[in-house]
Amino acid sequence: MTGTDSTAVPTGAPAAATAGTGPLQPAFGVDVGGSGIKGGVVDLATGALVGERYKLPTPSPATPAAVAETVAAVVRHFGWTGPLGVTYPGVVIDGVVQTAANVDKSWIGVNAQAAIAAALDGQPVVILNDADAAGLAEERFGAGKDNTGVVVLLTFGTGIGSAVIHNGKLLPNTELGHIDVDGKEAEHRAAASVKERKNWSMMKWSKQVTKVLVAIENALCPDLIIVGGGISRKADQWVPLLGNRTPVVAATLQNTAGIVGAAMASATDVTR
Repeated sequence: MTGTDSTAVPTGAPAAATAGTGPLQPAFGVDVGGSGIKGGVVDLATGALVGERYKLPTPSPATPAAVAETVAAVVRHFGWTGPLGVTYPGVVIDGVVQTAANVDKSWIGVNAQAAIAAALDGQPVVILNDADAAGLAEERFGAGKDNTGVVVLLTFGTGIGSAVIHNGKLLPNTELGHIDVDGKEAEHRAAASVKERKNWSMMKWSKQVTKVLVAIENALCPDLIIVGGGISRKADQWVPLLGNRTPVVAATLQNTAGIVGAAMASATDVTR
C-alpha cells in the first residue's frame, strides 16, 4: 500500500508566497512507524504539509538496512535532495540507537543517522525519537501552541512515548513510559494496548492513566500535558475522567505530528 502522491518543493528553490502566511519555509520529515514509513514536505512557517504525505509499508523484518532503503524511497518520491529529519521509536544519542523496546533488536548500537544518509548518497540526516518529534510539533503548531513553561506530550499506543519541552526547548530522549508507578512500569499499567488486551472500559483505564500522570506531575510539575496516540481521537470519552491536577488536552496534529517534528529537527538539530 502506498499513500497519496505529493508535489515536493525542492530544497534551495526560491521561497514561494503562500496566502496569508508569508514566504514558504520548506523542510522534509520522515516518520518511521511500526506499520508504515511516511514522509512529506513541511512549511516551517505554519507547520502545514506542502501537498500530501507519501507512505510505504514498514518492511518485515524492520532491520536497519531495510528501513533505511524504505526511508530513501520515500524521500526520492518527492525528489528531495536537502537535509531531512527522521524519527525512530526509541532513544537515539548522536545518531546511534540505544534502545529498541518495540522494534527489531538489531537496531541497538547502529548509527541510524549514518545508515540512512548512506542510503541517500550522503544527504544530511538528523535522527530523533518519534515522541520527541511529535512533542515538538504539538508544542509549536498544535495543542501546545502559545503555552509557556513545561509541556509534556505522552503518546498512548503499544507503549507510552514521551516528550518534555520547556519554553520551546526539547529535553531529548525522555522515557517516561518506563518509570515505575506503584511497582509496575508505566506503559505496562496504562498503554492503550493494555486497555485493549484486558478489554477495560474507559473509566477503568482512565484510573490507571491518572496514576501515571500523577507520578509524572510529582516529578516534573508540568504546566500542560498533551495526550496523543490513536486513542486520543476519543479523548472526549476519557480525558474528562482523569483525576490528576495538570490540564490535559488531546493532540491535534494526529498523523502529521511526527513528520512535522522531524522536519523541524532537520532545520535546527533540536536533539542537542
